[in-house]
Amino acid sequence: MGGDQAMIVAGLGCRTECAAEEIVALVREAEARAHCQATALAAPATRARAPSMRRAADELRLALLSVDHAALEQAQPRCVTRSDVALRAVGLASVAEAAALAAAGPTSRLRLPRISSAHATCAIAEIA
Repeated sequence: MGGDQAMIVAGLGCRTECAAEEIVALVREAEARAHCQATALAAPATRARAPSMRRAADELRLALLSVDHAALEQAQPRCVTRSDVALRAVGLASVAEAAALAAAGPTSRLRLPRISSAHATCAIAEIA
């Protein structure tokens, strides 16, 4: 990245049945709400390998960063939303926010807390 260009990461969480089109639409909605354009996508390692996630990254023309569970756990204290459903399912209270924050780095901040669609969540973090 250039010295004056911010790294803006769209963090994602999704259910197994989530289609690439839903992910793309949610990222675009998040970008519009945050008045920015993502420079990368980030997802938990278990989801980053999903074909729909890779197709969405290809369609958005963004790198897809895989975030391991330890990094997601470490980012939890910086997350602002909490999902009891996600906590029961994957042991994390916030997946999308944690993915965005972890991928953007230890001094990143949320630009947009988690938003949701039927099968996915997206949050945006940035670091200048």
